[in-house]
Amino acid sequence: MSNNPVAERDRMLRGELYDPLSPELVAARNRARLLTKAFNATSDNQQAERDRLLRELVPDCGSEVTIEPPFLCDYGDNISLGDKVFFNFNCVILDVAHVAIGSNVLFGPGVQVYAATHPMSAAQRRTGLELGKPVSIGHDVWIGGGAIICPGVTIGAGTVIGAGSVVIRDIPAGVFAAGNPCRVIRPLED
Repeated sequence: MSNNPVAERDRMLRGELYDPLSPELVAARNRARLLTKAFNATSDNQQAERDRLLRELVPDCGSEVTIEPPFLCDYGDNISLGDKVFFNFNCVILDVAHVAIGSNVLFGPGVQVYAATHPMSAAQRRTGLELGKPVSIGHDVWIGGGAIICPGVTIGAGTVIGAGSVVIRDIPAGVFAAGNPCRVIRPLED
């Protein structure tokens, strides 16, 4: 494990094994915890404060973004949100790698996006090191409630992911996909 906290963040963002207990990463996660706690404590009549907190948590945030509390994430600054994005209640993003979400994207309640993962080798897991793989969700995607998007997945533009699906591999653009594991059911007509 490295004594250089900047190197650990760089390794994390490159998808390499990194030490999650690096002081810089612990501080960054604590910052996100404080911001999400404040965000989640806002009420519907505090929209301006909610928007301010969201933009502090997720600086790469488009216009007309609505996230219903509660919302949780690891860092926030590894997430990019396009315009007119809507997250329903109880969404989670583990953003140890970049999570790119396009414009006009809808998340149902309880959607979880995991860029975080662990080594497959038990010996490597015992070291405490972790890694991440970026997630990309295209424009005009609708992800149904309770869906789980796994590390390294890309979902193409215009696609609909059925509620409760577990997306473990890339899904092309313009399709309806559902299931566990999620698979293409049929193409969508626009």
